[in-house]
Amino acid sequence: MAGFKTFWIGRVVHPVQAGATWSLYALFGLMPLDMASWVGSLLGRTIGPRLRVTRTARRNLKRVFPHLTESDIDRIVMAMWDNLGRTAGEHPHLARFDPYKPNSRVEVIGGEHIDALRDDGTTGLVFGGHIGNWEIGPLAGIKRGLNAHLVYRRANNPLFDAIVQKGRAVLGGDLYPKGSEGARRMLRAMVHGDHMAMLVDQKMNDGIAVPFLGIEAMTAPAVAELAYRFNCPVVPARVERLGGARFRVTFERPLVKPDTGDHQANVKLLMAAINDCLGAWIAESPEQWLWVHNRWPAE
Repeated sequence: MAGFKTFWIGRVVHPVQAGATWSLYALFGLMPLDMASWVGSLLGRTIGPRLRVTRTARRNLKRVFPHLTESDIDRIVMAMWDNLGRTAGEHPHLARFDPYKPNSRVEVIGGEHIDALRDDGTTGLVFGGHIGNWEIGPLAGIKRGLNAHLVYRRANNPLFDAIVQKGRAVLGGDLYPKGSEGARRMLRAMVHGDHMAMLVDQKMNDGIAVPFLGIEAMTAPAVAELAYRFNCPVVPARVERLGGARFRVTFERPLVKPDTGDHQANVKLLMAAINDCLGAWIAESPEQWLWVHNRWPAE
């Protein structure tokens, strides 16, 4: 039975999913950027609330913000699907987002922190979360001359994963999948002074327990471990959708790395600071975060 299930998923489900996604990706690519973003929004708001993962989003919101009314949650969930749909529609158009051209769609604040990373002669880390259109953050750093590579989680469907990576090709740098293979490549790159951009808001079952939005959550400690291993800066990068396909990217000053004399305590404290940073962004604009992720353990 397990063999049949594997065959069914690999030979039927994955190709069908990928075929539909490729078709939609090509359709978005043929549209003007603003139209693709709007159509993505329409699809997100129409289809998203009917998906099972919406129950996860509602449960997460109720747990993190118990004061919210049902109408508040309805509004945030609908706006979340609007953002996710727009992000999908914008994916084939990432090359159109150049923050440093006149009349750009992307406003950049704190670029001096990226300049410092670029010019300090050593490696460094930039982190963000699945907020706004999260692909715009690395783009704003790389377009500023930062030699950065992206660490990402491979999609379960390898055909779908290839579509996502096709859109990311314009970001420059290499793509390192999470896992042992990607970790080896990442360490080699950092030894040579390259930089890493990472999204660090997802659950890692074998991570460490750190508060996130006020609730203990299993958290990947990789950013903190690398920061101490290479004694390098850790720069927060926030992406905000300002309306339609327009954004603000804010690079904040590097976080202060705790120095307690205990490595594990240092790692946990730094990850707590990182989660606090992400949590503050999410609390300010909850509709722009990916609430469908099963971030916290079951109650």
